[in-house]
Amino acid sequence: MILCCGEALIDMLPRQTADGETAFLPVSGGAVFNTAIALGRLGAPTGFFSGLSIDLFGEQLCRSLEESGVDYSMAARTDQPTTLAFVTLKDGQARYNFYDENTAGRMLDNSASPDLESMPLEALFFGGISLINEPAARTYEAFMLSAANRVPVMLDPNIRANFIGDEPAYRARIERMIAASTILKVSDEDLAWLMGSGDPHDIARRLLQNGPAMIIVTRGAEGAFAITQSARTALPAQRVEVVDTVGAGDTFNAGVLCALHETGNLSREVIEALSDEEIAECLRLGIEAAAITVTRAGANPPRRDELAV
Repeated sequence: MILCCGEALIDMLPRQTADGETAFLPVSGGAVFNTAIALGRLGAPTGFFSGLSIDLFGEQLCRSLEESGVDYSMAARTDQPTTLAFVTLKDGQARYNFYDENTAGRMLDNSASPDLESMPLEALFFGGISLINEPAARTYEAFMLSAANRVPVMLDPNIRANFIGDEPAYRARIERMIAASTILKVSDEDLAWLMGSGDPHDIARRLLQNGPAMIIVTRGAEGAFAITQSARTALPAQRVEVVDTVGAGDTFNAGVLCALHETGNLSREVIEALSDEEIAECLRLGIEAAAITVTRAGANPPRRDELAV
C-alpha cells in the first residue's frame, strides 16, 4: 500500500449562477487528498491518513475516497469542522484562501498516527498545507521521520506562501523532511522559494546533496525534469487546452508513484540506480495523467484506462 498522509479539504470553486451572481461549488480536494484519489484511480493500492470531520463535508470527502478505491480506515474521525479553501482563478492558475482554524485536519495529533508494524506499506507520501500549522504539521513530520528508514518517502511541499505564519519554523521543518525523503518533488516556484533564484537544474543538483535519492522539478507548460546522483532526465509537457490547473501537480505525483509501483521500483536503492529511460517512464505517466486533469474543472484525475502509457 502507498499511504498518503496530509490534508483533505473542500475546495470552494468559483462559479456563476444563471443570474450572473458569483457562487462557489464545494468540491473534495486538498493536495495530499488529490494525490490519494489519483493513485486509487490509477489502480495502485492506496491508503489515506488525515484528520477527517464527521460533518457534511467530511462525509463528502469519505465518499470521494470510497469511489476511488482509497482505504481511509486509518484516518482520525472527529466532530471538528472540515478545512475550506476558497479558490480564485487567474489565467487558469489557481489561488487559494484557506479557512483552517480548529479543524479536524489541523488538530490531528501524534496519538492518531498509524501503527507502522501492522501495515503492509510500500511507500509514504507527504506534503501540502498540512505541513504548515500545528499540531498537524508536527504530527506528520514525526510520523515521516519514524518511517523514513523503513519505507521510501515522497515529499511534495506544494508551498502556499500566503498561508505560512511562522516562516522560520516552516523552513526548518521542510529542511528536516527533505533530508529524510527518498523522492522530493517541487515546482519551479517551490524551488525558487526554498533555494532562491538561479538555474533550476543547478539548484536541484545542490538540493540533491541534502538527502533525497531523486529530485523532480515540474515546470508547468515546460514539462518536468528529474535528477539522481547518476541520471538526469527531462520530458516536455503535453499540449492540451487547459481549463484550470487545480490538482495537476497532485496527479503528477500519483503518476510517478504508480509507475514506480507497477515496475517494482519503490525502494531507495533501486530509485538511486534508475536509468534515464526508467525515470522517463515515471515522468511520462505523471505528465500524461496531469495533462488530462487540467482539461477538466477542479481536481478530477483520470482512471488508468484513460491513459495511453
